[in-house]
Amino acid sequence: MRSDRVKKGVERAPNRCLMFATGVDPSDLDKPFIGIASSFTDLVPGHVGMRELERYIERGIAAGGGVPFIFGVPAICDGIAMGHLGMHYSLPSRELIADEIESIAEAHALDGLVLLTNCDKITPGMLMAAARLNIPAIVVTAGPMLGGQLGQEKLSLVKNTFEAVGEYNAGKITFEELLEMEIRACPGAGSCQGLYTANTMAILTEAMGMSLVGCGATPAVFADKKRIAYESGIRIVELVKKNIRPRDIMTKEAFENAIRVDLALGGSTNTVLHLKAIAHEAGVDLPLDTFDKLGRDTPHLADLQPAGRYLIEDLYAAGGVPMVLKRLKPKLHDLPTVSFKTIHQIADEAKIFRDDVVRPMDDPIHPEGGLAILYGNLAPEGAVVKQSAVAPNMLKFEGKARVFNSEEEAMKAILGKKIQPGDVVVIRYEGPAGGPGMREMLNPTATITGMGLSDKVALITDGRFSGGTRGPCIGHISPEAAAGGPIGLLKDGDIIVIDIPARKLEVKLSDEELERRRKEFKPLPPKIKKGWLARYAKMVTSASTGAILKE
Repeated sequence: MRSDRVKKGVERAPNRCLMFATGVDPSDLDKPFIGIASSFTDLVPGHVGMRELERYIERGIAAGGGVPFIFGVPAICDGIAMGHLGMHYSLPSRELIADEIESIAEAHALDGLVLLTNCDKITPGMLMAAARLNIPAIVVTAGPMLGGQLGQEKLSLVKNTFEAVGEYNAGKITFEELLEMEIRACPGAGSCQGLYTANTMAILTEAMGMSLVGCGATPAVFADKKRIAYESGIRIVELVKKNIRPRDIMTKEAFENAIRVDLALGGSTNTVLHLKAIAHEAGVDLPLDTFDKLGRDTPHLADLQPAGRYLIEDLYAAGGVPMVLKRLKPKLHDLPTVSFKTIHQIADEAKIFRDDVVRPMDDPIHPEGGLAILYGNLAPEGAVVKQSAVAPNMLKFEGKARVFNSEEEAMKAILGKKIQPGDVVVIRYEGPAGGPGMREMLNPTATITGMGLSDKVALITDGRFSGGTRGPCIGHISPEAAAGGPIGLLKDGDIIVIDIPARKLEVKLSDEELERRRKEFKPLPPKIKKGWLARYAKMVTSASTGAILKE
């Protein structure tokens, strides 16, 4: 066992002595040492219920014949960090999480890992660590939040708070109605209720085979989640004994399966960043074009928020992730999973209880997948859009640029009612390096939607979007403004052309004019000049590569 390096031999007497000081029994030295990387925190609703899950994982590890050790991993709530300095730290925290898990697992020579996670950057950060370390690992996602309730209306975070800000600003609801929704929309523990980034990543983790059957969609407050945690504890000991490692599971074909599930459900655009980053750690080449190529023949099947009607609790009731695999089985590779069942076996055993949440393949919502990759003279290295959340009349759009050098500048104009139908809001210097940290633009996109402009106004950015974003919102524009990308050359009044079916994002300027502007162009100085983010800005790569750090 890996842990023998810290617990076997005469020379390890001091090491053993320190272990005994923690309560380890001498009889434990012949058992696998299993780390539980827990992102429990009182600060994040998706993580407040993890103390119970830690107990069940510990019990499972002990029952399986291992020795459990809990250690902490940081977690940031994107919703709380949204719209201010805090969001700069969200995406960079993914790298910190991977590095921390690597540090603990290597320093203490752990034999295996249970990765207890839930929210947006924490799950990909943990999967990056698993792929990098390549020691037996299993993921437990803590589960989605149940919907809120106001009379007969089902509430959710994005629709009833972020978009409600725009509705209030447009005079559609009263201040008292806004206050009532904000107290009721999120009733308790769990990741935000729709198919936003946290739940998308939980579902894709199960689809890749890195968590047990049913884990991805089981609500946080259900007893089923505790049983999954317990079984995951037992299973990690088996994975250690059989030496089944993450790279045995997370192959190129497994990433393709995850992408197809993502496309069929209409998941978050952030998964492009995260799957590419995880694949990099796993040694898998995953070109950006993969998402578009698979999207051309993967239909969009799910009627889930933010674009649709239903919440993740409805997906769970309809049959969960196994039901999605059953729908997509003809297009999925038959691969091993940590459940010791193959993807096709899980699909064959799945039950479908409802046809309206995730439709059959022959009755799709859209013939193509939820995500599309755009190129053009504004995005030579690519840009990402959730096409399944765009109104049909906005799939092709031409409008005048309204250029802003930060999210705050754009929000001031939007709330000041200075954005008019036919405008294209351009938010730049919010990319991986320029932000730094590639902030999510949910405040501006949700406010535009709440004001009733989502079918009249487009938004493009070198930043990114929350999984809760809907409308003609194009992000990840690469190269970013801070790197001299064409988005940095735009001026108010330039005509922007968006053609999602043709996969084009362009500005109506000649090559000569763009070159003239490029010669005069000087990127703005860094927004943050000290601390971790200043270092991050110097090390981070383009969104088109997953915003990973330079080796």
